[in-house]
Amino acid sequence: MLAALTVRDIVLIEQAALEFAPGLNVLTGETGAGKSILLDSLGLAIGARGRAGVRPGAAQGSAVAVFDPPAKHPSRALLNEQALTSDGEIVLRRSLAADGKSRAFVNDEAVGVGLLKELGGMLLEIHGQSDDRGLFDVATHRGLLDSFGGLEADARNVASLYSAYDAARLALAALQARADEAQRNADFVRAAAGELSDFAAEAGEEERLAGERALMMNASRIAEDLSSASAALSGERGAEAGLASALKKLSRLQPEARKRIAAAETALEQAFAQTEEARRELDALLASLDTDTAALERKEERLFALRALARKYACTPDALPSVTADFIAQREALDGSGAGMKGAQAAVAATRAAFVAGAKKLTAARAAAATKLEAAVAAELEPLKLGHAKFRVALTPDADGGAYGLEKIAFEVATVEGAAFGSLAKIASGGELARFSLALKVALAAVSPPAALVFDEVDRGVGGAVADAVGLRLQRLAQTTQVLLVTHSPQVAARAARHFRISRIGDKTRIVMLDGEARLEEIARMLSGASVTDEARAAAKRLVAEAVLPAVKTRKRA
Repeated sequence: MLAALTVRDIVLIEQAALEFAPGLNVLTGETGAGKSILLDSLGLAIGARGRAGVRPGAAQGSAVAVFDPPAKHPSRALLNEQALTSDGEIVLRRSLAADGKSRAFVNDEAVGVGLLKELGGMLLEIHGQSDDRGLFDVATHRGLLDSFGGLEADARNVASLYSAYDAARLALAALQARADEAQRNADFVRAAAGELSDFAAEAGEEERLAGERALMMNASRIAEDLSSASAALSGERGAEAGLASALKKLSRLQPEARKRIAAAETALEQAFAQTEEARRELDALLASLDTDTAALERKEERLFALRALARKYACTPDALPSVTADFIAQREALDGSGAGMKGAQAAVAATRAAFVAGAKKLTAARAAAATKLEAAVAAELEPLKLGHAKFRVALTPDADGGAYGLEKIAFEVATVEGAAFGSLAKIASGGELARFSLALKVALAAVSPPAALVFDEVDRGVGGAVADAVGLRLQRLAQTTQVLLVTHSPQVAARAARHFRISRIGDKTRIVMLDGEARLEEIARMLSGASVTDEARAAAKRLVAEAVLPAVKTRKRA
């Protein structure tokens, strides 16, 4: 809900602070007192352009709106996305300089006006005499109908099915593009696919061949070195013979002497064993050396061919396997028998069928919900002096469809008997527009509640029973959504939970919260005019006493 509004140095308002109550809040006062200034200031605070300007003589003005929405309200998720404080109250502030430049703040942190406007649109919905937003924005109608019919889960499912279908189409298009490209270079593709698949390059093959080639090219020199090393270990004067001779001599010593040299003898035994092991390893490596000249030539030919093929196809040798796979896929697409193309076509057909089935089911449910919404709105039009008007939910078929389903949705109205239907904002007149917004809001009260609603003179041009019907619907609406209303109707004002009077003293606007006798006096003034009579006061008391909301059965959602 809108908890408070503070205005400083805007047009005729030097300073004003209003604290709003849950339910219905009304603003009354003489024409020209400054009610529109207050609404313009509220619009300024929530990011609207408006017509508000700085009060003459002041350097700058400001408007601060304080909201206290529910914990799960979408505005808090938006604040989290923007890394702004989302707990507790949400404070929107806009400062306006005398030269027209403005700055925006959310919870005392500077933000762009665009973010302020987006956040303000979630928290407050203003319906005025020339409204083309909110309920009258056709972009919102599909979501409102789905919410009214309880179809949000079905709509999400259809969107998911369409997303899968769209992804399958893109995959098929990519394969087809590759096939088309291959067709333009058919001979080259087939030749390349054959050449590359016949060669069958392997990942890491270049490094392996280069290593083997280097080893084979130096095999003779390596063999000589290995033979020399082995000879130094074996033979009559080799390390093995010397160690064996030393151990033999030590074994002949007297027992007492051998005890003293036990450690040395052990070390010699270990050295002999390791030397023997080293010699065996050298001999094994020497035996494994490949000095086959023909084998070397074969490896060199393979290595050089590998590198030449990589240069031909402008890639690294290690990339040749993936290039091979790509050309084979192009060849398969070119031949029209590739498993990938067939699979992609099957996927498109299957996902399209699933989407259409889900969307048709949603279409039927939307049609049923539309009928119920039309009936709900029609029931509100007659009491609001709009009985001559007709409301409908237009479901225009869209053969291709989209994530939204197989139809486009728009709320339309015909205000004259026999006239064609058209958009609400373009066909309805100013007074009718505000009452249409009220009728729609009452019908949709359970499914489209912002944090607060503002109506600017929704009762303009009506009185008596119609004004009372307007007040009753506003009071019922205020049970689920806080409502702020500018009104000239005493029947409406009598139903308020909180009443503010706006008056003009000299060149300044003054705002006072009324209760008790002061409120009754204001309602009496609205009944009788400048001269308040005892009869008007009695009538005011009667209106307030009778403004008790009757029990209303909750309408079940479609």
